[in-house]
Amino acid sequence: MELEVINISGESTGKKVKLSKEIFGIEPNDHAIYMDVKQIMAHKRQGTSKTKERSEITGSRKKIKRQKGTGTARFGDIKNPIFRGGGRVFGPRPRNYGGKLNRKVKELARKSALAYKVKNKQMMVVEDFSMEAPKTSEFANIQKNLKIDNKKSLFVINERNNNLYLSSRNLQNSKVITLSELNTYEIMNASALLFVESSLDVLQKNA
Repeated sequence: MELEVINISGESTGKKVKLSKEIFGIEPNDHAIYMDVKQIMAHKRQGTSKTKERSEITGSRKKIKRQKGTGTARFGDIKNPIFRGGGRVFGPRPRNYGGKLNRKVKELARKSALAYKVKNKQMMVVEDFSMEAPKTSEFANIQKNLKIDNKKSLFVINERNNNLYLSSRNLQNSKVITLSELNTYEIMNASALLFVESSLDVLQKNA
């Protein structure tokens, strides 16, 4: 399985990259993708919501009225949950939503997501390029040349490049990440996955 390498002008460079069968040629595992994406999304939750329960409300513990003889229901103190300003029953408490997932399952999920991108022809390999200064308009032109300006695109580079990152930051449908930041959610969330040639080489060597 091979992919043609193109430049930022959208033209063929005449080079081709051979894709590893161990990564891009596997049978995708949908359940592994589901579990990994679920864990990634769960880790993004803050889990800081909190309400005061009966014991945490400031107020008197004195019984409001006598138990019997009033003709109405019995009441305890002012902190009773049925009163306005009273404590909440079984309210949310700070918690961690993240869960454990085996490393091999995460690796399988990422490989499955990459295999889907190749299978659906949503992956491209771009010749290594750089930008001398942050320029959003230049990055937008690159997207237009590659015919992905109307798609949610994900550029994967080998090392952190501030000029590329800053140039893409203001574009709604574009994102630049390093290879170490690549995960199943980012892959599945993109309509067009673009690997810079050097990042794809590193990915296949470390697989």
